[in-house]
Amino acid sequence: METALSLPATTKKEIEALIRAGYYSSKSDAVKDAFRILFDTKPALKLASAIELYRTREVSLSKAAEIAGMNIEDFKHMLSDRGIKREIKPDTNINNKVKEILEWRG
Repeated sequence: METALSLPATTKKEIEALIRAGYYSSKSDAVKDAFRILFDTKPALKLASAIELYRTREVSLSKAAEIAGMNIEDFKHMLSDRGIKREIKPDTNINNKVKEILEWRG
């Protein structure tokens, strides 16, 4: 998903200068680096984005935990502490999986 960003003219010129100087190969690389540094220096923002992505069902629990830089159990506890309910979907294919395992074993 490509998102258009509106940046001040001076910032655009600074990014273009860094590209010409060889620090970045594209505007996209510069923006990715800027967000990496932002999330490294402000981990609460990284956590907030992971929670919101999970809350809106844009990512799975395991992916959200990865984004937050946490293990799944810690992320579950953090969600619980914040009153965010997890939706556990039943595996509707479980009977077929058990059957396959039993056939394989036997």
